[in-house]
Amino acid sequence: MLTASFLGCALLLPALLVVTVQGYAHCASEDFDTGYARTQTALSGVDNYLLTCESIAKSVSPASQVFFPGSPEFKADMRHWVNSSSEVSACSVRPGTAQDLGLILRELGATHTPFAVKCSGHTSNPGFSSTRGVHIQMSRFNDITVHEKEGTGLNVVGGRLNGVGVGGFVVGGGYSWKTNQYGLTVDTVTAFELVLPNGNIKKVTEEDKDLFFALKGGLNNYGIVTKYTLKTHNQTDVWGVAMGFSGDQVEPAYTALANFLSKPKDHKGAQLGTIAYNNGTISFGMVLFYDAPKPPCDLYDDLVKLPNAEQSIIEGSFMKFVTSLPNPPPVERSYLDSVPVLHYTAPVLKSIIDEIKAWGDKLKEHDNTVALAFGLDPFEADIFTHGAPSAFPPDRSYTVLPSSLFFGWTDKSLDQFFYDNMRALNSALTEKVIKHGQDVKNAAHYPNYAVYGTTLEQLYGANVKRLREIKKQFDPFRIMDLTGGFKI
Repeated sequence: MLTASFLGCALLLPALLVVTVQGYAHCASEDFDTGYARTQTALSGVDNYLLTCESIAKSVSPASQVFFPGSPEFKADMRHWVNSSSEVSACSVRPGTAQDLGLILRELGATHTPFAVKCSGHTSNPGFSSTRGVHIQMSRFNDITVHEKEGTGLNVVGGRLNGVGVGGFVVGGGYSWKTNQYGLTVDTVTAFELVLPNGNIKKVTEEDKDLFFALKGGLNNYGIVTKYTLKTHNQTDVWGVAMGFSGDQVEPAYTALANFLSKPKDHKGAQLGTIAYNNGTISFGMVLFYDAPKPPCDLYDDLVKLPNAEQSIIEGSFMKFVTSLPNPPPVERSYLDSVPVLHYTAPVLKSIIDEIKAWGDKLKEHDNTVALAFGLDPFEADIFTHGAPSAFPPDRSYTVLPSSLFFGWTDKSLDQFFYDNMRALNSALTEKVIKHGQDVKNAAHYPNYAVYGTTLEQLYGANVKRLREIKKQFDPFRIMDLTGGFKI
């Protein structure tokens, strides 16, 4: 078995074993939000946090550095994909070794100082990778090692959009352009290097039955992962196309996609879809992928030949394909949430479009910059058969499609308003899906999409009890509760 090890913040496109030197920082403005602190602390005041920062600076080796407000490094470390996910910390720390990270965790635990762990900063949940305490920026964990074989032409099961990192993506589950062939990213992990909450370093493999299970989807509850070892696969050139539809083109497009998805398909193929609301109008986009230089001649014919579509065909390397795809547009503030769906039928998609349009029109009256989107994540019915039991998904007997709901706006004073409306719209969409005969009432929500406030039971189902027992064993003093995220 050929594997590759990725240090905790190497950019996972996936790509042909390409290393990125620094974590991703997309579109946050300089006026960082300081309105969210979802951590616990026994200390109070910035002065106490600064003392911790100074102690860390004296303890770590030259491989690591501490930065303070006013430095360009600090400014870069605070940035997130959206401004509403950022806070101003007392300092930022860039650990360069797992040993230094262990020292940092011991100091944070001893002083009970809130902290954040950030890789690429792609979360839209405030406080999940930001803090007013000590900010740990993982950008120096960026090496990639290929085991047993040298050279290029290899790939891993990694993120689908440019800018998605390794850290949170893998421990949250990980859906990929290659998931139909190989399962989730967690299904391809053979080892984790983990800095435990007590500062000790542990290599976690399948022999560590409970902890290996918990790290595969259990997020940041058991320590900080500094290295992932993933199975690799041979990679040829690929084929893809991005298409956009508006006005009268929308209904034929989503109907054709629903018809396509209802039939057996080649597992080398993968698709994405987006229903978007902007300025009072609905548009529809889709991306088609095939993991070879050319798809079978009739695979995508009915979709590619749709009339009046805006089309961009991408042929060449996997890197070219991923970096050619449009990233989500910059937004000042946003939330993302998970909406479980079992099948994207035409009636289901019509109901979703109707709801998105109605809610968009209503919300536009409060902030005319509002943008809504519903992301379609079509996968084959057998994707969960590729892996062993894991924290996520909690039930591998059937496939749940990890659809996403996106809200974007600019008025900071309306954050709670948009959060409440996102939760209400999610409930309305779920009711529509159930009325169309899909039993998603207890379906798992995808941790990497879920908005804060989602319950552990919605994420992990019957696994919650086991995950809590594992938590007691490896984090008895609940040090990892000092950082943000879904706390087990």
